[in-house]
Amino acid sequence: MLSKELHESGAVRVGAPAPGFLLTAQNGKPVSLADFRGKWVVLYFYPRDETPGCVAESCAFRDAYEDFTAAGAEVIGVSDDSVDSHQKFAANRRLPFLLLSDPGGGVRHIYGVKRLFGVSKQRMTFVIDPDGVVRYIFSSQVEPKGHVTRTLEFIRSQRK
Repeated sequence: MLSKELHESGAVRVGAPAPGFLLTAQNGKPVSLADFRGKWVVLYFYPRDETPGCVAESCAFRDAYEDFTAAGAEVIGVSDDSVDSHQKFAANRRLPFLLLSDPGGGVRHIYGVKRLFGVSKQRMTFVIDPDGVVRYIFSSQVEPKGHVTRTLEFIRSQRK
């Protein structure tokens, strides 16, 4: 479910308000971006649960999760896999953060996370400040762990 203004906003850019959404987490509960107002949010879009690059990326976020929370940030993963798939992925990989199911890729589309070569989905990370503004965007298909390192460095640089 997307906010009305999302349909008019197009792809997200640094300095723009982050589009709101309401998606279901692996625990079956609805989650809204507005739930995190007042906190930094690391919103990472990944192609698919249990694929090699997505496992590497998600486990890197897991391994740095305490560093993110110490920096005042919440990590949230998004893919169009089902809630059940996310539940299994989070359990298998001991992921301590939310994984949101985006069936049909509506939120992915609004954020401008595209399909590559018509097949695979792009890997992108958005850092959203406590006021709901996008402050950093990182995209890379070939460097899944780079999302974590660069994102944490950026958040730490903003907190000084």
